[in-house]
Amino acid sequence: MEALYAITTGILTASGVYLTLRGRTFPVVVGLTLLSYAVNLFLFSMGGLTTHGAALVGTNDQYADPLPQALVLTAIVIGFAMTAFAIILAMRSRGDLGSDSVDGNRTDREDPRENKA
Repeated sequence: MEALYAITTGILTASGVYLTLRGRTFPVVVGLTLLSYAVNLFLFSMGGLTTHGAALVGTNDQYADPLPQALVLTAIVIGFAMTAFAIILAMRSRGDLGSDSVDGNRTDREDPRENKA
């Protein structure tokens, strides 16, 4: 079980870093999302991976640690909100700049904010 979690976390991290280093905004957002998933798996595995562990302390000798679970649930909510914010920011950047390149280079279109008198 630990090997599966380690391999999955490594693949998610590698994919997230690769996509984060891309030159367009959508792969960067997906890469950051994959990195947050990898961190969530890492946090969850730090609580100890037990099978058939009791959810409540005192009902069984092995129990699941609730702190990593609470941290992961909180991280999921915050990650979802930040992903939504990053997508809206990328859409606004694309609308203003005319390009979804992360370096912010404008395309050949004219800027509607410039006054031509």
